[in-house]
Amino acid sequence: MTITPDERLTSTDRMRYTKNSFSSGLILIAIVFDVLFFVLLYRQDVESYYYTWKIGASIIYNLIFMLAAFLASEEVKNRKPGNGTMILLLVLAVIQIVRIFIFPVQAHSAVVTVSGEDVQVLSDAKFFRMVIYLVASAVCLVIAAITHTAQNKTLGDYLSHIDHKSE
Repeated sequence: MTITPDERLTSTDRMRYTKNSFSSGLILIAIVFDVLFFVLLYRQDVESYYYTWKIGASIIYNLIFMLAAFLASEEVKNRKPGNGTMILLLVLAVIQIVRIFIFPVQAHSAVVTVSGEDVQVLSDAKFFRMVIYLVASAVCLVIAAITHTAQNKTLGDYLSHIDHKSE
């Protein structure tokens, strides 16, 4: 099935009146993956391994992440022009990837002594789940940024074409 030029024109024109729910939804899914990550992380209780300033910084970052991602979701949904949202989404995605090396990797390789017995701080299964959550969150953010930018470019080109045509 091929799309005719008229159908493409109609779908592009329709973008002026509809919300960008695809990119917005991906950002909300990225937030859900982040929530799954930090719930899994904060449920860990191996001696006092997690009782450091880093866990406090992680909590603050999660709040900032969720707020920034939600606001970006609203901007994307309403098709706000400009590259600021795309840059924000890409920065958040990079930070999600970097976070893999802060808690999951360090905790996975750490061993603490509990009641005279050496215990791995983070099991293999939980480590892989945490990594999957953070990577999935980052991937959702990158795809949302790319689709948002592509749709904005298509809509912007269409609107400038309409403006030149009416003159």
